[in-house]
Amino acid sequence: MLDRIKTLCCCCCFLYSPKPESTKTPMPEMDGGGLEGIAHRTVEVNGIRIHVAEKGEGPVVLLIHGFPELWYTWRHQIHGLAARGYRAVAPDLRGYGDSDAPLGAAAYSVFHVVGDLIALIDALGQDKVFVVGHDWGALTAWSLCMFRPDKVKALVNLSVPFSPRNPTRKPVEFLRSVYGDDYYICRFQEPGEIEEEFGRLGTTWVLKKFLTYYTPGPLYIPKEGWGSPDDQIILPPWLSEDDIKYYASKFDKTGFTGPLNYYRSLNLNWEFTEPWTGAHILLPTKFIVGDKDLTYNAPGMKDFIDKGGFKKYVPHLEEVVVMKGVGHFINEEKPDEITDHIYNFIKKF
Repeated sequence: MLDRIKTLCCCCCFLYSPKPESTKTPMPEMDGGGLEGIAHRTVEVNGIRIHVAEKGEGPVVLLIHGFPELWYTWRHQIHGLAARGYRAVAPDLRGYGDSDAPLGAAAYSVFHVVGDLIALIDALGQDKVFVVGHDWGALTAWSLCMFRPDKVKALVNLSVPFSPRNPTRKPVEFLRSVYGDDYYICRFQEPGEIEEEFGRLGTTWVLKKFLTYYTPGPLYIPKEGWGSPDDQIILPPWLSEDDIKYYASKFDKTGFTGPLNYYRSLNLNWEFTEPWTGAHILLPTKFIVGDKDLTYNAPGMKDFIDKGGFKKYVPHLEEVVVMKGVGHFINEEKPDEITDHIYNFIKKF
């Protein structure tokens, strides 16, 4: 096991990063949804090409998106942080958007994804950066801080708190035992099956369905009855048809398999991270979540956050913010407030 980890670490830039190359890429097809003034380029890191959106001069803030999102989810924060004297950098993670999408779930292990970010930090000419993550981006940010705290000044994570590794249970089997086979993470496990379902429903419909999910409880995707492509989905005020069109233009091009492979790597990551059982996050941290977020309302999560469990594993957790009446996609739903929260925290360092 340890020999395998060392090999993966070397390949994924934990010990060595080859000199990256970057090329400028054209602006996205749309330019009416807050994209003005954001520069785009492709950076060759860790054996793949990563698309990066950035704006501003000053200390770097690395913004890591989740599912089913893109760099675009951070468009408001990119502008807001750049205006406050920071260089905001938001990549499309591997498998997403204009970044490469390697084949096979094993190429989306935590070592690969974190390795991409370490190499990107080097490509930006930085020793350390501020890190902000949301959803899967938050999970990745926790891992980055656990593996390589030397690369991070301070962390702001949204929606998904740190989850210590349980040495006695694999995550997918545990989730299936609690929620059943129709739980969305369980439905994502079989390669090709959910992609076929998404294809039947259409990219635009699927994105709307996910991005408008506002139920403070588990997300289920039953094999029968999740929805019809004829169903009308009403968008909230913070999400426009142009926003959906931009997301859909990228997912239509690359498909959902790359993003789904993050979920298909959950058990693999559990195996790989055995040496980090009991690890702590030893960096200044701020955590923000909406009280309508499905993650915040998972069984035992509120007690974990409020009664000391979270603080035990993240001892430098300086602040927890629970935003009232806010759902999962918090950085898009409350863009100005989230930008202020990020700025007010990182300006101290």
